[in-house]
Amino acid sequence: MNKINWAVLGPGTIAADFAKAINEVNGKIYAVGSRNIEKARDFANKYNIEKAYGDYGEMLKDDNIDVVYIATPHCNHYEYIIKSLNNNKNVFCEKAITVNGKQLKEIVELANEKKLIVAEAMTIYHMPLYKKLRKIVDDGKLGKIKMIQVNFGSLKEYDVTNRFFSPDLAGGALLDIGTYALSFTRYFLSSQPEEILTTVKKFETGVDEQSGIILKNSDDEMAVISLTMRAKQPKRGIVCGELGYITVENFPRADKATITYPDGSVEIIEEGHGSKALEYEIECVNSMVMSKTGNDTLRLSVDVMDIMDEVRKQWNLSYTFE
Repeated sequence: MNKINWAVLGPGTIAADFAKAINEVNGKIYAVGSRNIEKARDFANKYNIEKAYGDYGEMLKDDNIDVVYIATPHCNHYEYIIKSLNNNKNVFCEKAITVNGKQLKEIVELANEKKLIVAEAMTIYHMPLYKKLRKIVDDGKLGKIKMIQVNFGSLKEYDVTNRFFSPDLAGGALLDIGTYALSFTRYFLSSQPEEILTTVKKFETGVDEQSGIILKNSDDEMAVISLTMRAKQPKRGIVCGELGYITVENFPRADKATITYPDGSVEIIEEGHGSKALEYEIECVNSMVMSKTGNDTLRLSVDVMDIMDEVRKQWNLSYTFE
Protein backbone atom coordinates (compact mmCIF):
# COMPACT_ATOMS: atom_id res chain seq x y z
CA MET A 1 0.00 0.00 0.00
CA ASN A 2 1.72 3.18 -1.19
CA LYS A 3 -1.08 5.65 -0.54
CA ILE A 4 -3.74 5.85 2.16
CA ASN A 5 -7.24 6.67 0.94
CA TRP A 6 -9.15 8.42 3.73
CA ALA A 7 -12.92 8.84 3.89
CA VAL A 8 -14.76 11.27 6.18
CA LEU A 9 -18.03 10.03 7.67
CA GLY A 10 -20.03 12.96 9.04
CA PRO A 11 -18.88 16.30 7.55
CA GLY A 12 -19.47 18.56 10.55
CA THR A 13 -17.36 21.18 12.33
CA ILE A 14 -14.76 18.78 13.74
CA ALA A 15 -14.50 17.03 10.39
CA ALA A 16 -13.69 20.33 8.68
CA ASP A 17 -10.59 20.81 10.85
CA PHE A 18 -9.62 17.20 10.31
CA ALA A 19 -10.07 17.48 6.55
CA LYS A 20 -7.57 20.34 6.46
CA ALA A 21 -5.11 18.18 8.39
CA ILE A 22 -5.58 15.17 6.09
CA ASN A 23 -4.94 17.39 3.07
CA GLU A 24 -1.82 18.72 4.76
CA VAL A 25 -0.45 15.23 5.42
CA ASN A 26 -1.88 13.23 2.51
CA GLY A 27 -2.42 15.89 -0.10
CA LYS A 28 -5.95 14.69 -0.74
CA ILE A 29 -9.00 12.99 0.79
CA TYR A 30 -10.62 10.25 -1.26
CA ALA A 31 -14.27 10.36 -0.10
CA VAL A 32 -16.82 12.02 2.15
CA GLY A 33 -20.19 10.68 3.25
CA SER A 34 -23.23 12.47 4.62
CA ARG A 35 -26.92 11.73 4.95
CA ASN A 36 -27.42 14.75 2.71
CA ILE A 37 -25.77 14.55 -0.71
CA GLU A 38 -25.66 18.33 -1.13
CA LYS A 39 -23.83 18.68 2.17
CA ALA A 40 -21.39 15.97 1.06
CA ARG A 41 -20.80 17.69 -2.28
CA ASP A 42 -20.25 21.08 -0.64
CA PHE A 43 -17.74 19.54 1.75
CA ALA A 44 -16.03 17.71 -1.12
CA ASN A 45 -15.70 20.89 -3.16
CA LYS A 46 -14.31 22.82 -0.22
CA TYR A 47 -11.68 20.25 0.74
CA ASN A 48 -10.69 18.83 -2.66
CA ILE A 49 -12.34 15.45 -2.11
CA GLU A 50 -12.72 13.08 -5.03
CA LYS A 51 -15.98 11.27 -4.13
CA ALA A 52 -19.12 12.49 -2.37
CA TYR A 53 -21.77 10.12 -1.05
CA GLY A 54 -25.25 10.90 0.25
CA ASP A 55 -25.49 7.58 2.07
CA TYR A 56 -23.05 6.19 4.64
CA GLY A 57 -23.70 2.59 3.68
CA GLU A 58 -23.00 3.28 0.02
CA MET A 59 -19.71 5.00 0.86
CA LEU A 60 -18.56 2.12 3.06
CA LYS A 61 -18.96 -0.29 0.15
CA ASP A 62 -16.30 1.59 -1.83
CA ASP A 63 -13.34 -0.79 -2.00
CA ASN A 64 -10.88 2.06 -2.58
CA ILE A 65 -11.28 3.38 0.98
CA ASP A 66 -8.55 2.37 3.43
CA VAL A 67 -9.46 4.39 6.53
CA VAL A 68 -12.78 5.86 7.66
CA TYR A 69 -12.62 8.89 9.93
CA ILE A 70 -15.85 9.01 11.98
CA ALA A 71 -16.90 12.46 13.18
CA THR A 72 -20.56 11.97 14.10
CA PRO A 73 -21.90 12.45 17.68
CA HIS A 74 -20.50 9.73 19.94
CA CYS A 75 -23.93 8.20 20.55
CA ASN A 76 -23.70 6.48 17.14
CA HIS A 77 -19.96 5.83 16.91
CA TYR A 78 -20.49 2.15 17.71
CA GLU A 79 -22.91 1.66 14.83
CA TYR A 80 -20.63 3.27 12.25
CA ILE A 81 -17.45 1.62 13.51
CA ILE A 82 -19.06 -1.81 13.29
CA LYS A 83 -20.36 -1.08 9.78
CA SER A 84 -16.94 0.18 8.71
CA LEU A 85 -15.17 -2.92 10.04
CA ASN A 86 -17.73 -5.22 8.42
CA ASN A 87 -16.88 -3.48 5.14
CA ASN A 88 -13.17 -4.15 5.79
CA LYS A 89 -12.25 -0.55 6.57
CA ASN A 90 -9.74 0.63 9.16
CA VAL A 91 -11.25 3.19 11.52
CA PHE A 92 -10.15 6.38 13.23
CA CYS A 93 -12.99 7.64 15.42
CA GLU A 94 -13.55 10.84 17.34
CA LYS A 95 -13.72 10.70 21.11
CA ALA A 96 -15.39 9.36 23.04
CA ILE A 97 -14.83 6.35 20.83
CA THR A 98 -17.99 4.65 22.19
CA VAL A 99 -20.40 5.33 25.05
CA ASN A 100 -19.60 2.21 27.09
CA GLY A 101 -17.05 -0.55 27.49
CA LYS A 102 -19.29 -3.31 26.13
CA GLN A 103 -19.49 -1.54 22.77
CA LEU A 104 -15.74 -0.97 22.63
CA LYS A 105 -14.86 -4.55 23.54
CA GLU A 106 -17.08 -5.82 20.70
CA ILE A 107 -15.29 -3.45 18.33
CA VAL A 108 -11.85 -4.61 19.50
CA GLU A 109 -12.85 -8.24 19.01
CA LEU A 110 -14.17 -7.62 15.48
CA ALA A 111 -11.13 -5.54 14.51
CA ASN A 112 -8.78 -8.29 15.72
CA GLU A 113 -10.79 -10.90 13.85
CA LYS A 114 -10.57 -8.92 10.62
CA LYS A 115 -6.98 -7.75 11.24
CA LEU A 116 -8.00 -4.09 10.94
CA ILE A 117 -6.84 -0.97 12.80
CA VAL A 118 -9.16 0.91 15.13
CA ALA A 119 -7.95 3.96 17.05
CA GLU A 120 -9.48 6.87 18.94
CA ALA A 121 -8.86 10.47 17.89
CA MET A 122 -7.52 11.35 21.33
CA THR A 123 -4.82 13.99 20.83
CA ILE A 124 -3.05 13.08 24.07
CA TYR A 125 -2.11 9.68 22.67
CA HIS A 126 -0.48 11.20 19.59
CA MET A 127 1.16 14.49 20.62
CA PRO A 128 4.98 14.27 20.56
CA LEU A 129 5.19 16.04 23.93
CA TYR A 130 3.45 13.17 25.71
CA LYS A 131 5.81 10.57 24.30
CA LYS A 132 8.70 12.65 25.65
CA LEU A 133 7.04 13.12 29.05
CA ARG A 134 6.24 9.42 29.31
CA LYS A 135 9.91 8.60 28.72
CA ILE A 136 10.92 11.07 31.43
CA VAL A 137 8.56 9.32 33.85
CA ASP A 138 9.68 5.83 32.76
CA ASP A 139 13.33 6.80 33.19
CA GLY A 140 12.62 7.63 36.83
CA LYS A 141 13.45 11.32 36.64
CA LEU A 142 10.47 12.14 38.88
CA GLY A 143 10.93 9.12 41.11
CA LYS A 144 7.84 7.11 41.99
CA ILE A 145 4.61 8.68 40.71
CA LYS A 146 2.31 9.49 43.64
CA MET A 147 -0.50 11.76 42.47
CA ILE A 148 -2.12 13.06 39.27
CA GLN A 149 -4.45 16.06 39.26
CA VAL A 150 -6.53 17.09 36.26
CA ASN A 151 -8.98 19.98 35.82
CA PHE A 152 -11.18 20.55 32.79
CA GLY A 153 -14.06 23.01 32.77
CA SER A 154 -16.01 23.98 29.66
CA LEU A 155 -18.62 26.72 29.88
CA LYS A 156 -21.48 25.53 27.69
CA GLU A 157 -24.35 27.92 27.05
CA TYR A 158 -27.49 27.09 28.99
CA ASP A 159 -29.67 25.29 26.47
CA VAL A 160 -31.59 22.16 27.41
CA THR A 161 -31.99 21.29 23.71
CA ASN A 162 -28.24 21.28 23.02
CA ARG A 163 -26.63 17.88 22.38
CA PHE A 164 -24.19 18.50 25.27
CA PHE A 165 -27.10 18.16 27.70
CA SER A 166 -29.14 15.51 25.90
CA PRO A 167 -29.46 12.00 27.42
CA ASP A 168 -30.61 10.80 23.99
CA LEU A 169 -27.22 11.79 22.53
CA ALA A 170 -25.04 10.65 25.47
CA GLY A 171 -24.56 14.22 26.64
CA GLY A 172 -22.83 15.38 29.79
CA ALA A 173 -19.34 16.40 30.84
CA LEU A 174 -17.92 12.89 31.26
CA LEU A 175 -18.03 11.73 27.64
CA ASP A 176 -17.41 15.20 26.20
CA ILE A 177 -14.49 16.59 28.22
CA GLY A 178 -13.97 13.93 30.88
CA THR A 179 -12.56 11.58 28.28
CA TYR A 180 -9.64 14.01 27.82
CA ALA A 181 -8.99 14.24 31.56
CA LEU A 182 -9.19 10.48 32.06
CA SER A 183 -7.02 9.80 29.01
CA PHE A 184 -4.35 12.13 30.43
CA THR A 185 -4.63 10.35 33.77
CA ARG A 186 -4.48 6.81 32.40
CA TYR A 187 -1.56 7.71 30.12
CA PHE A 188 0.62 8.41 33.16
CA LEU A 189 -0.72 5.83 35.62
CA SER A 190 1.36 2.64 35.80
CA SER A 191 -1.76 0.45 35.87
CA GLN A 192 -5.52 0.58 35.66
CA PRO A 193 -7.25 2.01 38.77
CA GLU A 194 -8.89 -0.53 41.06
CA GLU A 195 -10.60 1.92 43.39
CA ILE A 196 -12.96 4.61 42.11
CA LEU A 197 -14.80 7.18 44.21
CA THR A 198 -16.96 9.86 42.65
CA THR A 199 -19.73 12.37 43.19
CA VAL A 200 -21.83 14.24 40.65
CA LYS A 201 -24.14 17.20 40.24
CA LYS A 202 -26.59 16.45 37.43
CA PHE A 203 -28.05 18.90 34.94
CA GLU A 204 -31.83 19.21 34.79
CA THR A 205 -31.97 16.83 31.81
CA GLY A 206 -30.35 14.11 33.91
CA VAL A 207 -26.84 14.08 32.42
CA ASP A 208 -23.75 14.95 34.45
CA GLU A 209 -23.05 18.68 34.70
CA GLN A 210 -20.06 18.56 37.03
CA SER A 211 -18.24 15.94 39.03
CA GLY A 212 -15.25 14.93 41.10
CA ILE A 213 -13.49 11.60 40.52
CA ILE A 214 -10.80 9.95 42.68
CA LEU A 215 -8.82 6.97 41.38
CA LYS A 216 -6.29 4.62 43.03
CA ASN A 217 -4.44 1.67 41.53
CA SER A 218 -2.49 -1.26 42.96
CA ASP A 219 0.75 0.74 42.63
CA ASP A 220 -0.64 3.21 45.19
CA GLU A 221 -0.81 5.95 42.56
CA MET A 222 -3.80 8.24 42.95
CA ALA A 223 -5.59 10.73 40.71
CA VAL A 224 -8.10 13.51 41.38
CA ILE A 225 -10.17 14.79 38.46
CA SER A 226 -12.50 17.81 38.41
CA LEU A 227 -14.99 18.30 35.56
CA THR A 228 -17.71 20.84 34.80
CA MET A 229 -19.70 21.97 31.78
CA ARG A 230 -21.20 25.11 33.33
CA ALA A 231 -18.05 26.88 34.54
CA LYS A 232 -14.69 27.58 33.00
CA GLN A 233 -11.68 25.80 34.50
CA PRO A 234 -8.09 25.69 33.32
CA LYS A 235 -7.28 22.64 31.21
CA ARG A 236 -4.45 21.66 33.50
CA GLY A 237 -2.82 18.30 34.18
CA ILE A 238 -0.24 17.72 36.92
CA VAL A 239 1.81 14.54 37.38
CA CYS A 240 3.49 14.44 40.80
CA GLY A 241 6.42 12.24 41.72
CA GLU A 242 8.73 12.00 44.71
CA LEU A 243 11.42 14.03 42.90
CA GLY A 244 9.33 16.70 41.18
CA TYR A 245 6.12 17.38 39.31
CA ILE A 246 5.10 18.01 35.70
CA THR A 247 2.56 20.72 34.91
CA VAL A 248 0.86 20.74 31.51
CA GLU A 249 -1.37 23.71 30.70
CA ASN A 250 -4.03 23.38 27.97
CA PHE A 251 -3.18 19.69 28.00
CA PRO A 252 -5.34 18.32 25.14
CA ARG A 253 -3.01 19.77 22.47
CA ALA A 254 0.02 20.67 24.55
CA ASP A 255 3.49 21.20 23.16
CA LYS A 256 5.12 22.49 26.36
CA ALA A 257 5.34 21.30 29.98
CA THR A 258 7.13 22.46 33.11
CA ILE A 259 8.96 20.23 35.58
CA THR A 260 9.28 21.74 39.05
CA TYR A 261 11.81 20.17 41.43
CA PRO A 262 11.75 20.16 45.26
CA ASP A 263 14.40 22.89 45.44
CA GLY A 264 12.17 25.20 43.37
CA SER A 265 14.18 24.93 40.17
CA VAL A 266 12.22 24.61 36.94
CA GLU A 267 12.84 22.81 33.65
CA ILE A 268 10.86 23.53 30.47
CA ILE A 269 10.09 20.59 28.18
CA GLU A 270 8.99 21.37 24.62
CA GLU A 271 8.16 19.02 21.77
CA GLY A 272 5.97 19.30 18.68
CA HIS A 273 3.47 22.00 17.83
CA GLY A 274 -0.07 22.27 19.21
CA SER A 275 -1.33 23.56 15.86
CA LYS A 276 -0.35 20.25 14.27
CA ALA A 277 -2.25 18.03 16.72
CA LEU A 278 -4.55 16.54 14.07
CA GLU A 279 -1.66 16.04 11.67
CA TYR A 280 0.15 13.95 14.29
CA GLU A 281 -2.96 11.80 14.63
CA ILE A 282 -3.16 11.22 10.89
CA GLU A 283 0.53 10.39 10.60
CA CYS A 284 0.15 7.85 13.40
CA VAL A 285 -2.85 6.16 11.78
CA ASN A 286 -1.16 6.14 8.37
CA SER A 287 1.81 4.40 9.94
CA MET A 288 -0.38 1.81 11.65
CA VAL A 289 -2.32 1.08 8.46
CA MET A 290 0.79 0.89 6.31
CA SER A 291 2.53 -1.48 8.72
CA LYS A 292 -0.69 -3.32 9.65
CA THR A 293 0.28 -3.10 13.30
CA GLY A 294 -1.58 -1.23 15.97
CA ASN A 295 -0.19 0.47 19.06
CA ASP A 296 -1.21 0.56 22.69
CA THR A 297 -3.55 3.56 22.38
CA LEU A 298 -6.61 1.34 21.91
CA ARG A 299 -5.77 -0.47 25.15
CA LEU A 300 -5.73 2.91 26.89
CA SER A 301 -9.09 3.78 25.30
CA VAL A 302 -10.55 0.52 26.65
CA ASP A 303 -9.26 1.31 30.15
CA VAL A 304 -10.69 4.84 30.04
CA MET A 305 -14.07 3.53 28.89
CA ASP A 306 -14.09 0.99 31.75
CA ILE A 307 -13.41 3.80 34.24
CA MET A 308 -16.26 5.86 32.80
CA ASP A 309 -18.60 2.87 32.99
CA GLU A 310 -17.90 2.49 36.72
CA VAL A 311 -18.24 6.23 37.30
CA ARG A 312 -21.64 6.30 35.59
CA LYS A 313 -22.71 3.19 37.51
CA GLN A 314 -22.02 4.99 40.78
CA TRP A 315 -23.95 8.00 39.49
CA ASN A 316 -26.86 5.78 38.43
CA LEU A 317 -26.60 7.42 35.01
CA SER A 318 -27.49 5.61 31.80
CA TYR A 319 -28.45 6.94 28.39
CA THR A 320 -31.87 6.41 26.91
CA PHE A 321 -30.62 4.11 24.12
CA GLU A 322 -28.49 1.80 26.32
